[in-house]
Amino acid sequence: MKVVIAEKPSVAREIAILLGAKEKKEGYLMGNGYQVTWAFGHLVTLAMPEDYGVTGFQREALPVLPNPFLLTVRKIKKDKSYVRDLGALKQLNVIDQLFKNCESIIVATDAGREGELIFRYIYEYLNCSKPFERLWISSLTEKAILNGFNNLKPGKDFDGLHQAALGRSRADWLVGINASQALTIANGSCIYSLGRVQTPTLAIICKRFLENKSFVSKQYWQIELEHRKEFIDFKSLSTIKWEGSKQAEEALKSLQRRGIATVIGIEIKTVNEQPPLLFDLTALQKEANINLNLSAEETLNIAQSLYENKFISYPRTGSKYIPEDMWVEVSKLIWILEEMEKFKGVVAKMKIGRLNKRIVNDLKVTDHHGLLITGKVPSALSAKEKAIYEMIAYRLLEAVSPICIKEITDVVFQVIHYDFELKGIKIIDAGWRAIKGSFSDEEKDPIQDLPELKIDDEVKIKASRVLEKKTKPPALYTEASLLSAMENAGNQIVNEQERKVLQGIGIGTPATRAAIIETLFKRDYIKRDKKLLVPSEKGLKVYEMVKEMKIANAAMTSEWELALQKIENNEENIANFQREIEVYTTTITHEILALSIAVENQPEFICPRCKVQKIAIRDKLVKCKDENCNWVQFRNICGVQLSLVDLEALITKGKTSLLKGMISKSGKKFDAFIVMNENGETSFVFPQKKKRR
Repeated sequence: MKVVIAEKPSVAREIAILLGAKEKKEGYLMGNGYQVTWAFGHLVTLAMPEDYGVTGFQREALPVLPNPFLLTVRKIKKDKSYVRDLGALKQLNVIDQLFKNCESIIVATDAGREGELIFRYIYEYLNCSKPFERLWISSLTEKAILNGFNNLKPGKDFDGLHQAALGRSRADWLVGINASQALTIANGSCIYSLGRVQTPTLAIICKRFLENKSFVSKQYWQIELEHRKEFIDFKSLSTIKWEGSKQAEEALKSLQRRGIATVIGIEIKTVNEQPPLLFDLTALQKEANINLNLSAEETLNIAQSLYENKFISYPRTGSKYIPEDMWVEVSKLIWILEEMEKFKGVVAKMKIGRLNKRIVNDLKVTDHHGLLITGKVPSALSAKEKAIYEMIAYRLLEAVSPICIKEITDVVFQVIHYDFELKGIKIIDAGWRAIKGSFSDEEKDPIQDLPELKIDDEVKIKASRVLEKKTKPPALYTEASLLSAMENAGNQIVNEQERKVLQGIGIGTPATRAAIIETLFKRDYIKRDKKLLVPSEKGLKVYEMVKEMKIANAAMTSEWELALQKIENNEENIANFQREIEVYTTTITHEILALSIAVENQPEFICPRCKVQKIAIRDKLVKCKDENCNWVQFRNICGVQLSLVDLEALITKGKTSLLKGMISKSGKKFDAFIVMNENGETSFVFPQKKKRR
């Protein structure tokens, strides 16, 4: 009997049907010589400090450097401590019995770093020594699964992947546990969380936010001219940026008197614009954030759902290419799209026999190929699922279409002694841009038709105006631009030699970046301002404390990502990597413990309910120190954080000042006072509207 272990019950059921294992048992399916079982994600994890005898936060116990690392059944938080997850323990016992009684194991967890780790942790925890093979597939279609079972790979082929996953897991534990405990001890009040990738990501956001806020904008003025020739309207802009409006106005008067612009320079060039490559996960998340306003986490969850329903290939991919042997499938996928009303007209215009093979590159396919649709025509999709599916489908059609050929004309006009520039973009052959009918990516480069112009031509000035402009600060991050910054963190390194080595190496991986961003939200380190990401007061406080330390260094994290890639490719030893991480952990732990954090002189208030005990002031809440009283007041009310001044007014006077910009459950903004009664209960009082005379 062979045991097949999948990552989720839904995937296990799909595999069991194809293998003929239809008999339902407790925690598995059986039949036709197979027993198909499943995990629920990570059933087994690295043990916590208390499992090594380190309870609470003890300065003298840090850094905690386990040797060896222990594994434990997944734990969940109950009251103030962590207990074993009984559901995980029950399923683990099922897997244990199946492993003991089987001939061999087929690993069918997700084909990636985390999927490999989920199985290997279970295998090691159960002290199993049975031989195992690997099902390595990029989609869950019937054809892909059956083909995968006919081509099972030896388990040892994935030892490098396992070692990389193990290195990542241990590094995150060492840095996260020790740095978080050290900062909490140094601070003396609130509990803080730091992490190997989380903290450099927070640093990227905070640094940009502070640059944006401290930026001093400068005013300048330019002159815009409007022209008309051969019934074509077009505009030109002065190359001079005047520092004062008076000089610009004086120049404008001179130009208006002249009334004619002379062509003094023309450059015409033909540009071949290559089609975009297929999506990898990060590129999909960026596009979905820009066009659909979806978070990286939402996009990943939607893509995972489409994958599990067999509509797209494996989403956690870092590649934008496909291998040569998959090229024959591409035309079949395009014909499948023709069955759908949305794509029928587009596919009909494509030359299927002359597709662009730019996406074919065996050397650039990593664990998985670029995102593709599958042969299964989607049905009953939600609006968001439909939008993501169509995004992937459109990208496939664009990727295999011809190049777009543009003619770009740069013209320089002269009026008196002032130069004016304009750009004309003419589409010679739309190529891949005809798929969605989008011919320009940026507002600053709009398509502008020009009449035929040559040197010394004189063109009338139809209208002219002074434009008042300001220099712009560095833009705050959106999720899309943050994903780019994480993906290209290695490119930002100042040292040229280091930058060359780490070019293209980011922090985190396509599979983990969404979770890192979500962690920052959960820790209350960042918040959303419409599409923008801004640090919270707490996030900025953490950044100010650690910004000069190694833990905030994105370059260091990029170096580790490179090391993990080398471990995966069997080019580097995990033992060396772990020693480096332990040295680093020891350094940052001592750095953080050495912080002398000045705790703010917080006012002392008596509990408004019991009228006896003092209250503890925290970032998220204030509470009575008497456990029997148990009075609590949350500081964030409808999106507005109560300051210490607000709290003092509320507790001592029973009423805050007018709080503006609170947001109701329906999403509407409102202003109100918060009032407190004798029992410490709060409510809203709305300002009276002024009567019209």
